[in-house]
Amino acid sequence: MDGRHMQIGEVADRTGLSLRTIRHYEEVGLALPTARSQGGFRLYTDDDVARLLVIKRMKPLDFTLEEMRDLLTVLDRLRSAGTDETLRADLAERLAVYRSLVEERCAKIRARLSDAEQFSAELTTELRVHRPREDRPREDRS
Repeated sequence: MDGRHMQIGEVADRTGLSLRTIRHYEEVGLALPTARSQGGFRLYTDDDVARLLVIKRMKPLDFTLEEMRDLLTVLDRLRSAGTDETLRADLAERLAVYRSLVEERCAKIRARLSDAEQFSAELTTELRVHRPREDRPREDRS
């Protein structure tokens, strides 16, 4: 990190999160700004942005706030230089459980997406059958 601070608007642009969502994550204790300006503006670092991106990736996987907090704690402690080997092994086990959970949830999302794509294809077929000939794209006119 270069020590540069960003205000919340730039963080929102970099993460694709709304200002409201970033503030909410602060309120629930998931992502706190590193500092405040003399005027009281939230100031964020690249590490803060990275943390928000992790949270963003957890959201569509239906992580609860408690799961998010726990996983972020696991990641923070694993990345900490002072963590002893016994604790590091325990944390790695917890991380493996979360990875399995993510894989299960991704499989469910893929299945739902497949169902949605199949439904879209069925509607496309129905549309071809029922659309008046002159409204069809050129390649469908036969």
